[in-house]
Amino acid sequence: MEEKRLTIDKAEPLLLFGFNDQHLRRVESAFPDVRITARGNQIILQGPPDALHRIERIIDELVLVLNRHGHLTENDVETVLALFTVGDGAGGRPGLDAQNVVVFAPGGATIRARTPNQIRLVESARKNDIVFAVGPAGTGKTYTAVALAVAALKARQVKKIVLSRPAVEAGERLGFLPGDFREKVDPYLRPLYDALEDMLPRDKLAGYLEQNVVEIVPLAYMRGRTLNSAFVILDEAQNATHLQMKMFLTRLGANSRAIITGDVTQTDLPSRAQSGLVQARQILEGVDGIDFVSFDERDVVRHRLVKDIIKAYERFHQEQEQAEGREDAGP
Repeated sequence: MEEKRLTIDKAEPLLLFGFNDQHLRRVESAFPDVRITARGNQIILQGPPDALHRIERIIDELVLVLNRHGHLTENDVETVLALFTVGDGAGGRPGLDAQNVVVFAPGGATIRARTPNQIRLVESARKNDIVFAVGPAGTGKTYTAVALAVAALKARQVKKIVLSRPAVEAGERLGFLPGDFREKVDPYLRPLYDALEDMLPRDKLAGYLEQNVVEIVPLAYMRGRTLNSAFVILDEAQNATHLQMKMFLTRLGANSRAIITGDVTQTDLPSRAQSGLVQARQILEGVDGIDFVSFDERDVVRHRLVKDIIKAYERFHQEQEQAEGREDAGP
């Protein structure tokens, strides 16, 4: 049996503990071998070391939720408990690596961070309001970002999700596709729908889309908007120009967060130098509240050959750049 004291100095203890300490009592009920006592702005934990460590992480997460919302609900506490408890008598679901679970999907499935940089993205998104996730295709950047957005919506940390992509087509012209504008862009936004359908029941997702709780829009439609209490994702950001990137980043309003994903090697713009994603790193790296998470071939979660394909293309581009450098240098 071990004792641990947590000092609450980044949130109002009364709001964190709940009326008559009801939030603490709920956490305590999920850990039968642990005793939780509140004294002033301190929480005293007594129990097995592993359980105390998990409760400390739960309290840290509850503090984040409280600071973002200004209050805690019973649903907030249940959501956080579900993310961090496991099936060893702690009232959770058996077999989960709870530390890396992002959100629970329909049917009891779990969406979790599976690679080191996916885990880094999850941790960074909980600490920063704007995170850039940059790396090759197939590394789970977009999927993890959408899971974080759905988790935030379920925990009532935000009131809506806005998913966006630049309307730059890879080798096609949208004008030649049949249908009205919505019918033209919907196939282009399909990967975002696919991710949402994995994480939300179909009827609930349909309701969210109808009520604009979840919006999926081309980047051009973001101009002039202010997004409050929203989790905003810009996907395929390598296809955003400098001006579009600045426009997107300045849409964020109060209590909003953003994740920007992209692969600078796959831009459909005439020149990579025109990519707002490339320029954003040069301008914004080091700004407090903004973080950059880099993905590489080790994070690929698609077919095993995708890693080899990415490596082969990287070698090819490096050799090309070296050859061009020798030509520019002259005799």
